[in-house]
Parts: sequence; structure tokens; C-alpha cells
Amino acid sequence: MNPAQNSLMQHPYADIPELAQTGHAIGLLRIPVEQDVPFTPRVRAIVDSPQFQRLRQITQLALASRVYPGATHTRFEHALGVYDNALRYLWQLGRDPRFVQTVSVYDAEVLIVAALLHDIGHWPFCHPIEDMALPDMPPHEVFAREFLGPETELGQVLTSVWKLDPNDVLDVLVARSNSPSSRLRRSILSGPIDIDKMDYLVRDSQHCGVPYGRHFDRNRLMNSLIVNAAGDGLAITSKGKTAAEMMVFARYVMFTEVYWHHAVRSATTMFARAFFELLPQLQPATLFRMSEPELIRTLRTAADGTDVALLTEGLFGNQRALFKRLAEYSIFQEEPLYRALRQKSCTELVQCSQQLCRRLAELLNRPIGSLDILIDAPPQHREVEFRVEIHSRSENRYRPLREVSPIVDSMARTQFDDCVKKVRLFARQDLRDELRQRLSPSQLNSVLHELL
Repeated sequence: MNPAQNSLMQHPYADIPELAQTGHAIGLLRIPVEQDVPFTPRVRAIVDSPQFQRLRQITQLALASRVYPGATHTRFEHALGVYDNALRYLWQLGRDPRFVQTVSVYDAEVLIVAALLHDIGHWPFCHPIEDMALPDMPPHEVFAREFLGPETELGQVLTSVWKLDPNDVLDVLVARSNSPSSRLRRSILSGPIDIDKMDYLVRDSQHCGVPYGRHFDRNRLMNSLIVNAAGDGLAITSKGKTAAEMMVFARYVMFTEVYWHHAVRSATTMFARAFFELLPQLQPATLFRMSEPELIRTLRTAADGTDVALLTEGLFGNQRALFKRLAEYSIFQEEPLYRALRQKSCTELVQCSQQLCRRLAELLNRPIGSLDILIDAPPQHREVEFRVEIHSRSENRYRPLREVSPIVDSMARTQFDDCVKKVRLFARQDLRDELRQRLSPSQLNSVLHELL
């Protein structure tokens, strides 16, 4: 027996086939970039189910491809990457006796399946729609429940092939229980250094053609994982400090340069307003079961012949026509306006943009349509803070990472949202150009102050 086989036999999760990367039953699935994902028969059974295959028709970054042409990768690819990360986390954490005492082999298998299915409830353009916080819109994690029901092929695969209770998988995706094992596994799936971020930062960066999300040492960070002081979440050893700092910075730059790039936000705001206007004539329950191309066709058909077509055709028509940035507000630029607009709901922002269109039409003495100017503000929920402990072996002590890292302290708290997520006004390009010629920024700001 060679050293690698001996190490595997001693590992507490060695009986989990996906971790035992030896033997005739183990295959490999290649995903970008040159990543070999363990592909066992029971993983194949999940992946081949129609519920999982629908993720092929849902892009990871939705409207970012209107700005970054390569950003057409799907939730399907991302799910496989997150699953691969789950295996790597389990391999590392299996060396921590406290983790093994808390997370049984059954619990570990539930985590593997939850990683593979963490986006199973996503519908097309899920995040832009969820960020609107409209009434009667289910969170996508809750929407996942119907895809794991006993009448579905996927639900039957979990019970008959994996010998797992689908409710235990759902419990990791949507918290119901509160045991240390459940909290620990949820922190692996959704926390400061979770398997989701560890995949999407690198994958999104690669497909967008930018370097920002790849400039942190994933291997070093994974190899430093341990259980936190309370035993219900992840921590890192001191050897992972620099890698964690670089991950924080990578996330910050990806939000600044990709997720909240002004042109990406223009496309997102156009989509959100079109969806808001068309929603009364749509059936969300049917809409959310569609593929992305089907949903786009439905929106374009519903908008045809109406003012909303200005938005849907600008996004999805044969000629790309994104709205242009008219004004921008942040904690560094016109902070009072930023604060006032940031706290408004989607419906209030629509009303404010309509009032702004009417007021500017009066000032310019010309018609301005109610959809010609749009307001984009951050969603009212905030990003997860980067709260993680670092363990000093020499002191045998856990401390919050931000206490020993000025980078994390300044960049990873709730101020992160205020720094990268700006409030912006977008307008049709011809109108934007005219407004900039005829109104000074201070005059535009005064009009907004009057409305607020």
C-alpha cells in the first residue's frame, strides 16, 4: 500500500466514494479551467436528473454578459465547482478531531449533496428579481423544496441511491434545525470563507476575462481550515491569514469591477424595471420554472407594443442599447442623496424615478417618458460580513481576523456595501447627453433633493 492509499484508509470519511479517488467506480468530469471533478455513479444520477439539468439553462451572472461577453457560464458548471470544493473542505477538515466528532459520515454526505444542489432552486435572473424584494416572491432556497419532493426523479435519487432524507439536505440549504453539525455545515456552504465564494470568485473572474477574482491562494486557504472556538463554524490557522486577506480584496474588486460595474448595473436596472412593469400580467409560478431563453421570450412578448419594449429590446433585441450613467452617488459623493435613496424600496424607487421624469420634463419643456430615467440603488439586505476567527498555535488562542488584520478590518465589515454598491441614475443615451448639456450636476441634485 502506497502512502497516499494509507492516508486515505486512515481518513475518517474514507468510506465516502467521492473522497476515495481510487478504484474503478471513480470517474472524472472536466470543467473550466482544467478542473477534474470526481464523478461517481451516484453523482451522475443527480446530475442527469431533469431537475439538475435545468441549471444548464440558467446563466451564473445573468446580465453581465451584456458587458463581459464571456460571462455566459451556467449554474450547472458552478454547482459542480462548489461540489468539488465541498470534497476538498471535507478532506482538510477530516483532520480536525473536533470536526469529525461533530459531523458524522451521514452529515458529510448530506453536505456533499447540498453543495451540488445549493442553486437547485434558482430561476433565471434570480438575484436581480430577489433584490427587488417584491411581495409574494419566494427565496430561491425555499423554491428548491419542490425539486426535491418524493415525486421528482431527483428526490428519488436522494432516497434510493444516496440513502439520504431530502429534508436533511434542505435543512442545510434553508435552516430549520440548530444543532452544532447543522450550523457548521451551513457555514461551509454559506459563510465568510464558504465553498460557494471559493468557486464563483475564480470562475466568474475567468469567464469575464479579468484577473481580480483569481488573485488569492485558494489551496493555502483551504489547507488552513479548522473549526472555530465555539465548534459551530469555520476558522483558519495563522498560516491562512494572508490568503484570507487576499480573498477579501478579491471579493471587493470583483464587486467593484464586475458585479457592480456601472454598465452591468445599467442592464440589471433595465431588467428590474421591465420585470416590475410586466409582473401584473405574468404568472411568477410559471415564469420561475422556465429556462432563461423561455423567460426572455415571455418578457419580450409581453412588452411588445408597449413602452416597456424600450427596455426589453435594449437588453435582448438585435441591437444592444443600454441606458447610460447620468449621475452617481456614494458615501464619498453626495452622501445625503445616497443615504436617502439607498433606504428606499423598489416600489419607492420606481415612484421617485417617475416623479423625476415629470419634473425634468417641465424644466426642459419637452416630453420625457416615465421609463426614460431609472434609479438603481443597492438592495436593502447587506452582504455577509467577513467574520472569521484565526487560531494562533503559539498562543493557543482564537481571535477575530479583523483584530489582527487591518485589511480585513477596513474592507470586510458592513461598510463593504457602502463602498462598492453605489446609487446611480441611468437614462437613454440621447436624453442623458441632453440633460448633461442643459443641467449642471448641482441642478440635477437639487431636483432630487426636492423630490425626497
